[in-house]
Amino acid sequence: MSTVDSDTVHPTAGDAPAPSLEKRLPPLLSLIAGMVDLTGFLNLGNVFTAHITGNLVVVGALIVRGGRVNLAQILAIPVFILAVAATWLLAHASGTHGLRLLRRLLWAQFLLLTGVFIFSAITKPSAAPHGVMADIAAMLAVSAMACQFALLRLALPGAPSTAVMTGNLTNAVLSGMNTLSQRRTSAAADAARLNASLLLLIAFFGGCVAAAMAVTYFNDWAWSLPVVLSGIAIGLR
Repeated sequence: MSTVDSDTVHPTAGDAPAPSLEKRLPPLLSLIAGMVDLTGFLNLGNVFTAHITGNLVVVGALIVRGGRVNLAQILAIPVFILAVAATWLLAHASGTHGLRLLRRLLWAQFLLLTGVFIFSAITKPSAAPHGVMADIAAMLAVSAMACQFALLRLALPGAPSTAVMTGNLTNAVLSGMNTLSQRRTSAAADAARLNASLLLLIAFFGGCVAAAMAVTYFNDWAWSLPVVLSGIAIGLR
């Protein structure tokens, strides 16, 4: 009998995602993450729905210095943990792996983001960004992003992070320095890492800019943009 690693579902050779998909999907997911993060920040009381580190910083500051507490910023941390765990359970209960697992988890992200969009379009949480409706919308968005990060770890374990831009920026600078140096022992690998990191940075920032414009003109309906892109992610071949 075959065994399954405790935290990663390994694809078989015939079911593994194509290299082209592994290159195209992370930038698209990074674009979605940027949109979700900034839309949540602007419309839902300054909560980081993708960049959980930001919420940890805010909670730490509140513990020491006090101030107005945004419940969503506090809840985002345990909800993210629970959502990642739920994604793991879904992946292992499904009995699928590789491309089929990837599609299933992309569908889960799509449904969660669709839930955020429908809920926001109906309840208008931006009108009371520190209210209960905004907290619920934020937790749905956090769950969608937790699903995104978990699906990369489970189905594309070699893919870079789509939201930890500090790490991607570090990789880009170090790879650029190695490429420019006289000791080019791994020039091809450094160039590939540089291109991948820069592409993710540009995609995430582009998502932030697009979200800012969408919120300005469409308010709560701005959530429709990441929904559309997550649908496109499912259809990538």
